[in-house]
Amino acid sequence: MSHVLVLSLIQTLIYTILFYMSALRHLNKYFFKYKYRFLLGVVITIVAQIFTLYTPKLVGDSIRVLEKIETLHKDTVTKLLLENITWILITTLIAGFLTFLMRQTLIVMSRHIEFDLKNEVFKHYEVLTQSFYKQNRTGDLMNRISEDVGKVRQYVGPAVMYSINTLIRFAVVLTQMYLISPQLTFYSLLPLPLLGYFIFKLSRDINNRSANFQQNLSALSTFTQEIFSGIRVIKAYAIEKEKQADFEQLTTDSKHRALKLAKSNSLIGPLMIFLIGLSNLIVITIGALLYFNGQIGDIGIIAQFILYINMLTWPVASLGWVSTMIQEAEASQKRINEFLDVKPEIYNTNPTESKINGAITFKEVSFKYEDTGIQALSHVSFHLAKGQKLAILGKTGSGKSTILSLITRMYDTDKGQILIDNVPIKDCNLKSLRQGIAMVPQDAFLFSDTISNNIKFGKENATEEEVIAVAEKAVVHHNIIQFEKGYNTVLGERGLTLSGGQKQRVSIARALIKDAPILLLDDSLSAVDTETEERILQNLQAHSQSITTIIVTHRVSSAKHADQIIVLDAGHIIQQGTHEELILEEGYYQELHQKQLSEKEIL
Repeated sequence: MSHVLVLSLIQTLIYTILFYMSALRHLNKYFFKYKYRFLLGVVITIVAQIFTLYTPKLVGDSIRVLEKIETLHKDTVTKLLLENITWILITTLIAGFLTFLMRQTLIVMSRHIEFDLKNEVFKHYEVLTQSFYKQNRTGDLMNRISEDVGKVRQYVGPAVMYSINTLIRFAVVLTQMYLISPQLTFYSLLPLPLLGYFIFKLSRDINNRSANFQQNLSALSTFTQEIFSGIRVIKAYAIEKEKQADFEQLTTDSKHRALKLAKSNSLIGPLMIFLIGLSNLIVITIGALLYFNGQIGDIGIIAQFILYINMLTWPVASLGWVSTMIQEAEASQKRINEFLDVKPEIYNTNPTESKINGAITFKEVSFKYEDTGIQALSHVSFHLAKGQKLAILGKTGSGKSTILSLITRMYDTDKGQILIDNVPIKDCNLKSLRQGIAMVPQDAFLFSDTISNNIKFGKENATEEEVIAVAEKAVVHHNIIQFEKGYNTVLGERGLTLSGGQKQRVSIARALIKDAPILLLDDSLSAVDTETEERILQNLQAHSQSITTIIVTHRVSSAKHADQIIVLDAGHIIQQGTHEELILEEGYYQELHQKQLSEKEIL
């Protein structure tokens, strides 16, 4: 059985020191960054373990003093015992304080690494392109930056700390035991490999059951999140009982997995107590025989060995736990590396920031979505001078929103060229480009914050007067002031507090406050009535005299004031001109105009 202990120690040593040979090598830079804190933790650990050796020695000396109580003066015995007790207290306090410092040094280092790694992952998430987010679920992204990073922290903190602590304690304690009695050392260590083996096996079982439990917990969390997000749909379809049954099934499964995990965890304590007792029994039995045979000098040595064995019990028991933490951390870091190794398709090719004026040119632009294979645009061309307005109409899926995504460079063209101020868009500084664009997306996304802060998202240092001014232009001010807390009203998740039309208008206010030279509106008036739409368009007309504006819409009323209008069908421009020109031209625009005109007359 002793070979199991040796193998476990070697495995832990290899994982701890040679971590660069696995997925964990990514963490090398952080260990190097905090090398002084790490080395200080190692030194403190060594000193702390040296001080722990004094207690068994002093206890042994005290027993030897008691053995000679008949030959020594009572005052001498009392003095020696008090000195030993004093030194035991002093060395124990020093060892305890140094152990505290060790944890403060190494565990705090792991928190610094956790902080750095989370920021590295988050920063990388920010530069990844739209195609990445289409291919990966939000829950998985969140899990890797939270749960997976947490598993990695367990490695760089507790796993490394206990590995160092175990190796150093074994080195100093075994050396001391061997110097006192090699024979008793051999016998006293016999149960420890057995303990290490069982703990290792239990840890693997716990690891598997924990993974199953976490997997079920993830499914339960996903199910619950979807239920809460879609609660209005569930109520509308009156399927509460069905969903309750699904939830009970998941929670029942979770309970069974949790009970299995608890059963495995409950075995560790009794097993450790049994094997510790067995080790102590061996020390007492073999030690007594050696003492009676004259192979050891005194009873104090037996007491020392009992304390030494108890000092080694936890390090041996921790081997399986440490091994499990390292395995979990390696698996988690591998998942993290998968995303960190993804290279963004869109990157900044020009480090020099510059001002965007607003001229936009499309030259024979074609684009296909890689994930779906849909040809969104084919040979699209148009030119907008600074301050001009373009309206884009067409059926659903005709490529209208794709044009806006290409202008913000969420994607790059497959063929053709886009020019911003006569400069190829790929040569523009990416930060300057996006700072020069105010975008109102089709899905009006609002954050769980106050209305005021949601509007200020376009300009963080905006004054209250500026916020009110753009809200009035977006025709939402009168709605906001009706709330009890007005602009300080905190919105629910994704702006749930507001209606669809109110969310759209707050999003428009957020774009207007940015006062960017390019304004993009992606069907952002679809949820408002025609009267409100007309008021907003008039305000936009006055606001954006020198702003290049592109509005994607399904309504002729939103397009008629534009300098140019293009109509798309399956990615092709099928009509192009002004409102006056297109209503006289047979085709989609004329039909749409007549249809909406007749609907308005009926109303």
